Amino acid sequence: MAQAVEEWYKQMPVITRSYLTAAVVTTIGCSLDTISPYHLYLNPRLVVKQYQFWRLVTNFLYFRKMDLDFLFHMFFLARYCKLLEENSFRGRTADFFYMLLFGATVLTGIVLLGGMIPYLSESFAKIIFLSNSLTFMMVYVWSKQNPFIHMSFLGLFTFTAAYLPWVLLGFSVLVGASAWVDLLGMIAGHAYYFLEDVYPRMTGRRPLK
Repeated sequence: MAQAVEEWYKQMPVITRSYLTAAVVTTIGCSLDTISPYHLYLNPRLVVKQYQFWRLVTNFLYFRKMDLDFLFHMFFLARYCKLLEENSFRGRTADFFYMLLFGATVLTGIVLLGGMIPYLSESFAKIIFLSNSLTFMMVYVWSKQNPFIHMSFLGLFTFTAAYLPWVLLGFSVLVGASAWVDLLGMIAGHAYYFLEDVYPRMTGRRPLK
């Protein structure tokens, strides 16, 4: 069993393996009180005034406490990050990293701008970790690039991959999770998909090249 897990881990492409490892180590470190989440979360004031720039990265590595939700997101991170890197971005590791960097930048920008909008600032102020949103972005991009693959949700019903983000969003709402987290991932994912796949077909220009 251990050998099978080790083999599975070694066969992961480099970006997926690196991100999954960093996320698991960070989350376990916080669970064991070796690392404090207070040193990781996104805080614009501390980034700007105290130059704690690492928060722009570490808020994407912590997936909260070790529970079923953590395992759920690790599964989606390992599966869809790997599928993207091995298929859509095969031989283009730098482009895949660029996609993640673009998504992280868009998510951070949305949260920072949302914190300045009256009536919405309170909701955005609660979003201090964007790891789940970045994972959801990868799911969204994969679903857009593979819309006709048939899938099943918990064996209850079948659907095509194009509807996967909406199915997961509905599930999050049913279990009482914040819909904002998934919606932000969908926005970032659609921004990338539109600029990388749709807009170039319409105009012949690639703004993300």
